[in-house]
Amino acid sequence: MVTLYITRHGETVWNTEKRMQGWLDSELTENGERNAQFLGRRLEEVDFTAIYSSPSNRTKRTTELIRGAREVPVYYDENLKEIHMGEWEGKTLTSIKYSYPQEFNSFWNTPHLYTPAGGETFEQTRLRAAKFLEDIKNQYQSGNVLVVTHSVVIKCLFTIFKNTALEYLWDPPYIHDTSLTIVEIKEDKYKIVLEGDLSHRELTVDSTS
Repeated sequence: MVTLYITRHGETVWNTEKRMQGWLDSELTENGERNAQFLGRRLEEVDFTAIYSSPSNRTKRTTELIRGAREVPVYYDENLKEIHMGEWEGKTLTSIKYSYPQEFNSFWNTPHLYTPAGGETFEQTRLRAAKFLEDIKNQYQSGNVLVVTHSVVIKCLFTIFKNTALEYLWDPPYIHDTSLTIVEIKEDKYKIVLEGDLSHRELTVDSTS
């Protein structure tokens, strides 16, 4: 049995500014780095076979913080990149809603009908997510694999795990930064053990250390 530990990158500067990132990037905030460190502590007893990360800088940094000093191989997979948002990347949600009202509404409310402005559809992103899963199943028969990726990719993975249509992509839970989802893969079947959990973020920082 293969167990996937799936997380989203830590909070970034553009997240706080409510800017779309997609294939563009911004640095982790102090809060984002701290949450990644908390998740690293939570997972420090897990014996990981491998770590797979999106090649974006925000996911690379999150991976470094979770991995810490452990000697676990890290692989950067293009299939784990966030949905490509084309002309929206780097723009604020407010400006996108103003300039692309119909597409913006579709993105959030009818994702299966969303037509991008120079980027990817949700279906194209889901195909990448599915390809990643197939690669993992072909590569590993057992072990624990950490996956560090992005919110839309995780949502696409959920549609595969739950066998649901893209129409329901945005159904709960919300994918917060560094939230943890655990999924077991056995005989080509998926079992969600934990979904979007944030309990590690309830940890307090010891001011004496």
